[in-house]
Amino acid sequence: MKTDRRNFLKTGSLAAFGLSGISIIPSSVLGKTTGHIAPSDKVNLACCGIGNRGAQIINELYETGLCNIVALCDVDMGAPHTTKIMNKFPKAKRFQDFRKMFDEFGGGFEAITVGTPDFSHFPITMLAMSEGKHVYTEKPMARTFNEVTLMMDGAKRHNVVTQMGNQGHSEANYFQFKAWKEAGIIKDVTAVTAHMNSPRRWHGWDINMQSFPKAESIPSTLDWDTWMMARFPHDYNKDFINGQWRCWYDFGMGALGDWGAHTMDTVHEFLDLGLPYEVDPVMLKGHNPFFFPMSSTIAFKFPERGDMPALDLTWYDGVDNVPPVPEDYGVSELDANIPAASTGQIQPAKLNPGKIIYGKDFTFKGGSHGSTLSIIGEEKAKSMESKLPEVPDSPSNHFANFLKACKGEEQTRSRFEVAGPLSQVFCLGVLAQQLNTTLKFDRETQRITNNPLANQLLGGEVPRRGWEEFYTL
Repeated sequence: MKTDRRNFLKTGSLAAFGLSGISIIPSSVLGKTTGHIAPSDKVNLACCGIGNRGAQIINELYETGLCNIVALCDVDMGAPHTTKIMNKFPKAKRFQDFRKMFDEFGGGFEAITVGTPDFSHFPITMLAMSEGKHVYTEKPMARTFNEVTLMMDGAKRHNVVTQMGNQGHSEANYFQFKAWKEAGIIKDVTAVTAHMNSPRRWHGWDINMQSFPKAESIPSTLDWDTWMMARFPHDYNKDFINGQWRCWYDFGMGALGDWGAHTMDTVHEFLDLGLPYEVDPVMLKGHNPFFFPMSSTIAFKFPERGDMPALDLTWYDGVDNVPPVPEDYGVSELDANIPAASTGQIQPAKLNPGKIIYGKDFTFKGGSHGSTLSIIGEEKAKSMESKLPEVPDSPSNHFANFLKACKGEEQTRSRFEVAGPLSQVFCLGVLAQQLNTTLKFDRETQRITNNPLANQLLGGEVPRRGWEEFYTL
């Protein structure tokens, strides 16, 4: 690897992993500045993670007509889930290790996608930014609170365009929420519920598991050592890869990190939530030390913010953990096997992933991603029809927004300064899930004050030998 590119800062480099709190890289460590690509040119794009969700990202970006796919990188080049993209872009350079891609072809691209498992977003993104590359990183940004902090700081120091991949943040709900908040229709919100009640990959697993699954033979096409990146070594097992990584605390962020970015994003940004002062795992069904619970109810408490009142945001996941809904909510995918109540009012047996927002004058319901809000209550909704502000159409979807920002034409809507604190909310929620305890969080010092182990885990475990340098870029 290029020694002049990634100089390991020995002094204080691992301070971020101690009990003393979270350490930020000094402002004196200057990164490269990057100019925008000429508006008439297409963005040359390198792609890390080219199967499954990574492939979808590549296709969406390519379909904008604003980029060239010039490099493909995946730890499993040649597996069934990666060959389709390889065949679609046969002229793209191919790599199995992202570090080699930067060493051997770093001058051939201006931007990069990171469509890899949650835990591996961090090193790829940090290296890319340090090299002056614009970055589209899937949600959530990273696995630990400190990694997100370093990514936000890196984006500022290296002056690059960033976008987190919660694609609904460029669609109708983004512009509607912003317009309704500015018009005073959404105001004085004191409670929000966000919910995702569909089955997850780990549902039905043995919650009495005593160890990680047994070692299996590593597929011949897979570079398992690079797959693990900064995590401490695990034996290979098929239940760690191809989406199964999301089940495990060691690798993923569970239902909250997966769907919170699609249901909480506009609430978090436009109600200026920032970070909570308390996170309470109200209910965890099937808690165990290895993988996520079967059902979770997690309450995030936010203080007053300017002229906005304190707010409780409560997350519900699990097929048997549907949140309470207002009496006049209506029906959302009502199970046909459940007879209607005599009153006509019945709680939906299943809700689409989404949110319910409790404000001073109105209660709103909304779905996930770009789904728009509606006012609950037929009479209230009708009374507001003529008073609703005009909502502008989105000038670009999330993928075009990123590429246009690389060309200097737009600003990304889910840039790291916006998406980072949201991702850190998920990090705190997952810590509360993992430790099954209430966390008291100091928003000023960004420390957990009531649990030394949880505070240490804000920084995450010490990285595997040879991967420390990514925390200093």
